[in-house]
Amino acid sequence: MSRGFVKEDDQEEVPLVPPRADLPTGTENFVTQNGLDSLLEEKEILLREQENLDASQEKEYRISFNHINAKLQLLNERINSAKIIDPTKLPQDEIHIGAKVTFKNTANNSTQTFQVVGVDEANISEKKISFITPLAKALMHKKVGEQAILNLGEKKNTFEILKIEY
Repeated sequence: MSRGFVKEDDQEEVPLVPPRADLPTGTENFVTQNGLDSLLEEKEILLREQENLDASQEKEYRISFNHINAKLQLLNERINSAKIIDPTKLPQDEIHIGAKVTFKNTANNSTQTFQVVGVDEANISEKKISFITPLAKALMHKKVGEQAILNLGEKKNTFEILKIEY
């Protein structure tokens, strides 16, 4: 039957699911243990949500079920590709994923602290930055007392590493 003879109400919407945090092609999906735990918790929440859908409204049920399924598919891809970084196996005096770093901006003497984490765990309001951000890349492998330089076009920001915690 041609789609021209189908009532508009009978057509289901394709669920639009926003993509997860950007992970550039070819980049390993490094995560902290907390990051992986959060992904697994998110999966459990979605599975419970799916189990508790109201099946009495068939169309709404299918749309909601498909929407959750699409979210689960993206989430499972992240979980399956996750590579946990164990900070106990890394040099404790260097910045790596999982490190909480305190540094001073030498231009204005302001001090900031951020934790370097995986892309799905990053949350600037919690002072967690992804390992793929320019700032994290500039800080990686630095030690206390060393300087990290972040090039922003013609402007250079220089940061002095003050403290590293795991």
